[in-house]
Amino acid sequence: MARAFVFPGQGAQTIGMGRDLAEAYPAARAVFEEVDEALGEKLSALIWEGDPEVLQLTANAQPALMATSLAVMRALEAEGVAVTSAAFVAGHSLGEYSALTAAGALSVSDAARLLRARGQAMQTAVPVGVGAMAALLGLDFATVAQIADEAAGDEICAAANDNDPAQVVVSGHLGAVERAVDLAKAKGAKRAVILPVSAPFHCLLMEPAARAMAEALESVSINPPQVPLVANVTASAVSEPDAIRSLLVTQVTGVVRWRESVSWMASEGVDDIWEIGAGKALSGMVRRIARDVATRSILTPSDVRAAVDSLA
Repeated sequence: MARAFVFPGQGAQTIGMGRDLAEAYPAARAVFEEVDEALGEKLSALIWEGDPEVLQLTANAQPALMATSLAVMRALEAEGVAVTSAAFVAGHSLGEYSALTAAGALSVSDAARLLRARGQAMQTAVPVGVGAMAALLGLDFATVAQIADEAAGDEICAAANDNDPAQVVVSGHLGAVERAVDLAKAKGAKRAVILPVSAPFHCLLMEPAARAMAEALESVSINPPQVPLVANVTASAVSEPDAIRSLLVTQVTGVVRWRESVSWMASEGVDDIWEIGAGKALSGMVRRIARDVATRSILTPSDVRAAVDSLA
């Protein structure tokens, strides 16, 4: 049995996530303390007992989700499950930073600072209300890419997240995304809804954020990961630090090729995928992409124990 560890992206955050892990595992608590120190603030207090709307802000949600995922990974390691027990790691958008940190390519402190910078850069790249994202359900990627192209006009609209065979997200100028929603409904989409996000991620409107991340990543040390990363923008494995650095910049404006990434891992023999951190969205996507692949979502101490027991 070949396993992969996958790490969730923005939208999975909830108040209280990881708190019981930090209470049960000193190594998990140490992750939150390291993130607090790296950011110079008590992000852990916001995560565990703060205002959901403040946690939802991109600059907070991104390091918070990474911290929670790494706390889960440290708890698993404390129970004897090393990251090297997986054949691959992968993450959805910001989850790529969590995956790289879990695999030892980035330090927790560097990942926290990079994700704070990434969140701020993404938020400021486009004024609020100028951009939007929408989920189009029931249409394949090729159809949605065509819809986005048709909806764009003289604005930007692109297929941004290829999540699974029946869920593709478009991103771009608000008016263009609204036109894409109408076109998708006309072409038989089961649902087409504007998403409650604060910026149009993974499209060319994020170019200022990509430049900011190129600068931020220049000064950060990236090690070869202990386990290959399946990168969002290539849907294939990468281990070379300079290639990883380049892909993290491209990822800001590029398509999150999640459907292809999961299919590629399955073609490489992965038949068991563990979702490490908050939420269960990635597990649902995996089941719709590769029905023969087993999934498991791990966030709480009981989830950790059940995962460990499954290996006995």
